[in-house]
Amino acid sequence: MSSTHQSGTFLLGDRQVRRLGYGAMQLAGPGVFGPPRDRDAALAVLREAVAQGVNHIDTSDFYGPHITNQLIREALAPYPDDLVIVTKIGARRGDDASWLPAESPDELRQGVHDNLRNLGLDALDVVNLRIMGNIHGPSEGSIEERLTVLAELQQQGLVRHIGLSNVTATQVAEARGICEIVCVQNQYNLVHRDDDALIDDLARDRIAYVPFFPLGGFTPLQSSALSDVAQQLGATPMQVALAWLLRRAPNILLIPGTSSVGHLRENLAAAALDLPADAMQALEHVAAASAA
Repeated sequence: MSSTHQSGTFLLGDRQVRRLGYGAMQLAGPGVFGPPRDRDAALAVLREAVAQGVNHIDTSDFYGPHITNQLIREALAPYPDDLVIVTKIGARRGDDASWLPAESPDELRQGVHDNLRNLGLDALDVVNLRIMGNIHGPSEGSIEERLTVLAELQQQGLVRHIGLSNVTATQVAEARGICEIVCVQNQYNLVHRDDDALIDDLARDRIAYVPFFPLGGFTPLQSSALSDVAQQLGATPMQVALAWLLRRAPNILLIPGTSSVGHLRENLAAAALDLPADAMQALEHVAAASAA
């Protein structure tokens, strides 16, 4: 049994997935734009992830664009029966590799069809509606019009389940009044704790929370403190950050990304990392310092 299995499972839509998954964003070229530097290496990472027990892969057709989904299809199709592929719509890439909103009804519909085509699927397991917000994260505002388009595509059988990405708690509440929401994907980690209350609320309702940027936003001092804990445990800082997230709440699903088989194996080994009480206390001190 690989260490991935030790992460436990949680319900994502109507499927049980292992809590330690894989995010495919980094498989595209530099800046998540264009083809990978080493196509064979990218394919090898995807195949190794599944071989290690990963059954939750996060992607989007605007990674590349199109490249990441095409790699997933080439590496893994026909897909394992237990594999859940989660994608997202709501953005597009400019010719200069910029990230642009793609939120009109036609753009959202096109986003779903692009994902279907490049993944080679008749229906998408889960589609997250990505709200572009502002450069610093989510921003308030109604998402009803955009979400209604996605709900209509679900009614047509093109989308099985719907999630949200880069949203506020108010937007989550609004969305749940429109359709069933199976997951929320936001930035969250040891020092970026804005969603603490939201995670606990979602956990009570058995809704998955999928954090991204597990090491994003750390100050040099916080990074140093995390590295100290990792060194004491004989682990990497990323492994400690991932292990802490697994301990944080049972509804957290992780999607660390990498374009390296070696780093993939390191990340997945976090599922077997035990965080003793003194390590947890030290990590909470890091978090408290960020809030001060």
